[in-house]
Amino acid sequence: MIDIGFSKIALISVVALVVLGPERLPMVARTVGNLFGRAQRYMNEVKQEVSRQMEQEELKKMKQEATDAFNAAKSDFQGLNEAVSSQISEVNQSIGNFSNDLNQSLNDQTTDYSAESIGVDTSTSRYTQYKSNRRQGRNSWRNKKGAIPIWFKQSTGIKTRVQSGSARVKRFRRAASQQRPSSSFF
Repeated sequence: MIDIGFSKIALISVVALVVLGPERLPMVARTVGNLFGRAQRYMNEVKQEVSRQMEQEELKKMKQEATDAFNAAKSDFQGLNEAVSSQISEVNQSIGNFSNDLNQSLNDQTTDYSAESIGVDTSTSRYTQYKSNRRQGRNSWRNKKGAIPIWFKQSTGIKTRVQSGSARVKRFRRAASQQRPSSSFF
């Protein structure tokens, strides 16, 4: 870059003062300063654009590498999937053969213990399924309120004890009636 020291700047300013005169020198200095600022901004924009282009190229390279790695892993997993599915089909086939043999041997040895063979009248006996009237599960109000810790309820102001309206009135009226009236000013 150009090597400009303090002595050279002083010489240029003295020559400009003599040539331009004291009336036009401030206006010219302002114009030169504006032009210099525009040139610096333009150079900064060009530098930023070049750095953005370089970053985009790097990102494109990284994206291509990641895509290649993904495709390679996908092909490896497909091969593994085929091997696992063949093993599963072999196991299922062997289990099917075993279950057929087991069913055949059980059918040869079983005795009929059904209700009709024992002599129980199935038309009069009723089997009822127990069903609770209480709501259960995670949508239950009781479960939702019970799941909140006591310390959290106390810190946030959630009620932990239920009190009827008349009990609340009684509690607050009693506190108000026990207060002593303020003493006279005189």
